[in-house]
Amino acid sequence: MPRTSEAVAPRIRLVDVHKDFRLRHTHSIKETFLAAVRRKPLTTDFHALDGVSFDIAPGDAVALLGFNGSGKSTVLKMISGVLRPDSGEVLTRGRIAGLIEVGAGFHPDLSGRENIFLNAAILGMSRRETEERYDDIVAFSEIERFIDTEVKHYSSGMFLRLAFSVAIHTEVDILLIDEILSVGDEPFQQKCLQRIRELHAAGKTLVVVSHDLDMVSQLCERGILLRDGKVAFDGRSDLAVERMRA
Repeated sequence: MPRTSEAVAPRIRLVDVHKDFRLRHTHSIKETFLAAVRRKPLTTDFHALDGVSFDIAPGDAVALLGFNGSGKSTVLKMISGVLRPDSGEVLTRGRIAGLIEVGAGFHPDLSGRENIFLNAAILGMSRRETEERYDDIVAFSEIERFIDTEVKHYSSGMFLRLAFSVAIHTEVDILLIDEILSVGDEPFQQKCLQRIRELHAAGKTLVVVSHDLDMVSQLCERGILLRDGKVAFDGRSDLAVERMRA
């Protein structure tokens, strides 16, 4: 079960969080007109999150599990501040770095070098901090040859390397990861996993979304299983994986 206690303030707290999205069924003026004439609904409300509540303590490594459409990525975006709840509260304490979408925050017309400073600034690093860690960031990314190339010419794997490298060299309290480790070759994936384990050992809070159930059960001690936008299980990660597979 979660190890948050009354004596330890949580790093992350969600309290009865609800989030709806409006799905459009038409994509042109003609389709909208025909649907209106035939009295068909133009939109449908989708309940992405329906009363989600949980606490995550400092130093916890938590896997968010569930099938597609269960609300995992929506929860992650709520924690990162990309989305706001329709009702309820999402509270965080500390600096957050999010690896939620490959290349998010990158400017395609800037070089890898320029994007390092841009992304580091977005994550709250000063220019001096970035300059001090620049060589380590580039070395970890293993794309030295392309660092002065515009990132619009990068592959998804190169995006991953640079985005991950910037995020893990930032002084963060919370690291959010959404399926990003499925991109890139196996040696770099293993390198990323090792670095994540080091961050966890150093007391950082991790929230991971992945369909690689074996990986998350090894990396995370706790699993929160979402089903239809609700918490279906919250406890040991191996038990959460069993529930999902069942």
